[in-house]
Amino acid sequence: MTRFRVSAIFALIVGLLLTYFVWSTQADPLSSYRFKLGLDLAGGTELVYKADMSQTPSGEQSDALSALQGVIERRVNLFGVAEPIVQTEQASALSGTTEDRLIVALPGVTDIKAAVAALGETPTLDFRLATTTKVGTTTQMTFISTGLTGRYLASAALQFGSGATAGLAAPQVLLNFNSDGAKLFEKITSENVGQTLAIFLDGQPISTPTIQEAIPGGQATISGRFTAPEARDLVRNLNFGALPVPITLESSSAVGPTLGAAAISAGVTAGIIGFAIVALFMVAWYRLPGVVASVALAEYLAFMLAVIKVIPVTLTASGIAGLIISVGMAVDANVLIFERTKEELRDGKSPREAVHIGFSRAWPAIRDGHLTMIISGVILFWLGTSIVQGFALVFVLGVLASFISAVSLSRVFLLAIVPEEEHGSWKFLLSSGFRKH
Repeated sequence: MTRFRVSAIFALIVGLLLTYFVWSTQADPLSSYRFKLGLDLAGGTELVYKADMSQTPSGEQSDALSALQGVIERRVNLFGVAEPIVQTEQASALSGTTEDRLIVALPGVTDIKAAVAALGETPTLDFRLATTTKVGTTTQMTFISTGLTGRYLASAALQFGSGATAGLAAPQVLLNFNSDGAKLFEKITSENVGQTLAIFLDGQPISTPTIQEAIPGGQATISGRFTAPEARDLVRNLNFGALPVPITLESSSAVGPTLGAAAISAGVTAGIIGFAIVALFMVAWYRLPGVVASVALAEYLAFMLAVIKVIPVTLTASGIAGLIISVGMAVDANVLIFERTKEELRDGKSPREAVHIGFSRAWPAIRDGHLTMIISGVILFWLGTSIVQGFALVFVLGVLASFISAVSLSRVFLLAIVPEEEHGSWKFLLSSGFRKH
């Protein structure tokens, strides 16, 4: 019994420390461990873009979408938006096909027009080889994609070369490709010497230079017909991120901070009321084991909130719902344990023996129930949209934590106080219901 009492005291101390951590970090406005609130709680703007993959080979679409996400993340971060969220998803279109979407969440930005303007029209950059074809008696020039796009671009810089007008230096844009882009660019230039390699920006040619020789090193110069201000704007836009695929704005929505505060208040109120009702029922029906379950449940909540802060998990209204539902899982496991323990007491077992056997008999049902919930949560997170994923993540974490709470904490606390033999009021304290025996 001594080791269980030491373990119980240690668990209580850890629970108090976790509670203090959650409270102190939330009370400090400068703490890096404050809850990270999602768009629906903090208020802000959500923009949904459709990515046009029609010109991207099927084998490269996944990489292109990842590159698109990275480019937009860099661009959003340049505007100083706190805790932006940029994610991709596949959604069903009205035509029955699937389309790739980019979701941009900007907490704290409630002006949709300002949000769209901040994100801006990021250019789509690609290099195309020029070919000539005859249609009847006329010759037409067409451009063939080389696969070298903006996702291979590392940086752009402004420089001035020699000019022919009044001795003025002509503005030029120096492009630096990443390692993959450098290899591809060298391959293209070495295999097509003497041909025209046009540089397209947003589907329009901005320069049509002729390849004089193979160009190693991953550097290219755009010397199109533009002024110095135009060249500076081009460099700025390219450094913000040249998109590997075109995107179009499909929808936008804004959540005001007042609605977010109301959602937080409603979620916290629901959690407190739900916990209080569950704790009162457990104490009234299961008596001493109910008190133990309530203490274990409080430690479970402190542990869960600390985990959400440390990971950190972006907390949304659906995430709060997942947390509240997982509380029910923790209570359900305790009910199974206490009912099995009560059956052993009725069969004449001593209190400690009944607790041991009760936990042992309840274990398979608890294990299978929690495993089923975890599988369901993983499937929801894998296949669901961003809102469903927020619920699923917190729910799975909550189920894992409730598993620890029910199987470990409740067992340790009970075995720390339950005597070897039944005497005095122990029979009443370990019984259940509203009857004396």
